[in-house]
Amino acid sequence: MALWGNNDNVTSAGIVTCDYTTTDSEGNVIVNGWLTEFGAVGSAKTGDVIRFGLRDPLDAAAVYMGDAVIVSIAGTQQLSIASTHGLSGVAIAGTNFSISELPVYTVEDAKYSEGAHGTEDSYVYGISTAGGAAAQNTAYQISHAGWVGVTTYMDTHNNLRVKTETLVAASGIQTGNAPIYDGNPLV
Repeated sequence: MALWGNNDNVTSAGIVTCDYTTTDSEGNVIVNGWLTEFGAVGSAKTGDVIRFGLRDPLDAAAVYMGDAVIVSIAGTQQLSIASTHGLSGVAIAGTNFSISELPVYTVEDAKYSEGAHGTEDSYVYGISTAGGAAAQNTAYQISHAGWVGVTTYMDTHNNLRVKTETLVAASGIQTGNAPIYDGNPLV
């Protein structure tokens, strides 16, 4: 299995549920989908990351519940995740999702773990070459296309502060439709 891929939006069709208690024969947590295509060719695969909920810092109503690594796929409507460490613990019921080939190690990194968020908001984005160029003159100051960790926080004067860290420099990242992904940065 590769350490990362180049697609930040492999698929996102359908909704998922996960009660954290239903497990497969190896003790991995089962995620059930509705109108999903997990096992379809060109869709999710073992080693990809499933991102639960919507992630939009400009939309206070968007609910993001974290990330988990896919360890097996039972079919088009069911997959298993190895750990819930990167999840917020909030019940996942009828929730949107996306599949990403982001670096798997970031899911287990407490800095990017949804459950570890306090006042800072840290997230890993796939940045295309066009998206990186468009973000250079914004608050995000993306220096290179690839997999980028972005941490945002409010300073003591209530100003938005942004820290970026290139995790994997790579051209050719395929991105989804979230604002920072496609060359239209959030700020």
